[in-house]
Amino acid sequence: MMSEFNLQETIELLSRTPAALDALLRGLPENWTHRNEGDDSWTVFEVIGHLIHGERTDWMPRARRILESGNTRPFDAFDRGGHQQEIRGKSLEKLLDEFSNARTENLVALREMKLTPADLEKPGLHPALGAVTMSQLLATWAAHDLTHVHQISRIMAHQYREVVGPWSAYLGVMHCNGHSS
Repeated sequence: MMSEFNLQETIELLSRTPAALDALLRGLPENWTHRNEGDDSWTVFEVIGHLIHGERTDWMPRARRILESGNTRPFDAFDRGGHQQEIRGKSLEKLLDEFSNARTENLVALREMKLTPADLEKPGLHPALGAVTMSQLLATWAAHDLTHVHQISRIMAHQYREVVGPWSAYLGVMHCNGHSS
């Protein structure tokens, strides 16, 4: 079990998400990518927009804020609806390309920070959670990716919730009540 933060291993995981999503999603019919799980849940298309929005307004701006201001200035609040601007008038393929480019740029910037062990322990101030460290922020970035990979799988499986018939009993993804946003 991994119990310590490792920056290089975190970067390795973060660098794989765009290609994994591209391989899973590019070229799929909209029946897979533009349907949700009901009510106000997100589509796969919206999840990709959310990931782009996070790349632009969340992870690296917060990392920079920690280095510049520590915990003297809270992070800007994250706009959970900001993905709507990101997706307007775009194709899924365009979004996948934008996500890949934004992630590449962010990982270059992260590496260029040359974070030290002391930097990883520097405090920041989350507007809702309070005190956090740089390592917690970066670990959360990776876990956030995995959360949305899981969410995408769940949304897509939901499209077949009825047609799998009795096999549903063996398919955990059909019974997961994870977060939709």
